[in-house]
Amino acid sequence: MDLLALADFALVARHGGFGKASRATGRAKATLSRRVAELEASLDIRLFERGGRTLRLTEEGRALYERSGRLLTELEETVAAIAAGGERPRGRLRISVPLLFSQTAMGKIAGEFSRAYPEVSLEVTTEDRPVDMIEEGFDLVIRVNPDPDESLVGRIFLRDRLGVVAPPDFPRPAAGLPAPAVIRHTGDSTTWQVRLEGAPETIAVRPVLVLSSMIMIRDAVRSGAGAAKLPLSLVSRDIAEGGLAQWGDVDGPDIALWTLYPSRRLLSARVSAFLDHLKQAFPHGTPDELAEYVGR
Repeated sequence: MDLLALADFALVARHGGFGKASRATGRAKATLSRRVAELEASLDIRLFERGGRTLRLTEEGRALYERSGRLLTELEETVAAIAAGGERPRGRLRISVPLLFSQTAMGKIAGEFSRAYPEVSLEVTTEDRPVDMIEEGFDLVIRVNPDPDESLVGRIFLRDRLGVVAPPDFPRPAAGLPAPAVIRHTGDSTTWQVRLEGAPETIAVRPVLVLSSMIMIRDAVRSGAGAAKLPLSLVSRDIAEGGLAQWGDVDGPDIALWTLYPSRRLLSARVSAFLDHLKQAFPHGTPDELAEYVGR
């Protein structure tokens, strides 16, 4: 098999078209088209379905891309490492990060990592949706309490907890009665299961505000608008300084932030370096560490 043709096929598949791959890499569009056609002829299978303005992988093409794309990347990294005289982190590192973590910590993490590893080109995409790492070309994703996925491995690097917080002079709800004023996250339930002063209790929710961002909710609570459920890492300093009061903890599992990567791929030097960087930033992975890191 022609490895150059296979590499060109992977480029076109990764970028979603001959024109996009040409613009991204500087390779001639006609050359990419010819190489892919030669590969299809040698394999006697169609790798792409070609429409008027669309190009998509066939089932066989997708299988070939999933199996060959990462192997080609590993080959490129091995050659680069040998040429550089060692496993020095270098090349592009694409990461997908959830919105709240990107707003609070990822900018600082990215800046520190870039200074430590100037030969790595770090690209961070912010989104809360599940992503297909292979299909979308991510090297690493960070997710909150992800569903099990046999194709991925990973580790928890941070834990957080939800607490009910309010301005210090805000009246607490009487037993069985709704909270006086509540700020609710979009899609949250109309009842909260919480532990107030250690005792389990259900709070009926009648929101005065419905907001889609935890940062907005925190700022609204700070302004005195009402009580809300918030990650403790966002408000631990406010609680410690007396600006907010914590009524109790929300019943349920901790918020766990995971780093995930494909299980069938040996970790590249740049992915390993980023995982080590997270470990140095959050050695114990506690909410207080995250709050301190963001506040520094």
